[in-house]
Amino acid sequence: MAEIKLGIVEARFADIVWENEPLTTKELVALCEKELNWKRTTTYTVLKKLCERGIFKTENSIVTSLISKKEFYAIQSENFVDETFAGSLPAFIAAFSSRKKPTAKELEEIKKMLDSFEEV
Repeated sequence: MAEIKLGIVEARFADIVWENEPLTTKELVALCEKELNWKRTTTYTVLKKLCERGIFKTENSIVTSLISKKEFYAIQSENFVDETFAGSLPAFIAAFSSRKKPTAKELEEIKKMLDSFEEV
């Protein structure tokens, strides 16, 4: 798969697609003009780039995602842990929680997640 990263502006564009899909290219151009103050050509250029990366597709002038927003950010999280903490989730959690202690509610949610993994 092609590069699966987004710059800040590309992420804003992707959010527009994810929040409104499926949508026509004409609708996307109008949304990008309104939200990002883009010209039609800019919208088409960015759309083409993200289609080439395998994030979106355009078929019969209808834009849809190939990767959901949730899946995209899951991949980003995995890459971050791999690159920054040598793939160690415990090392990431230790670093994260050293400055921001999880709340009781967050700890309960994490315990439920871990329990669900053990059931598999």
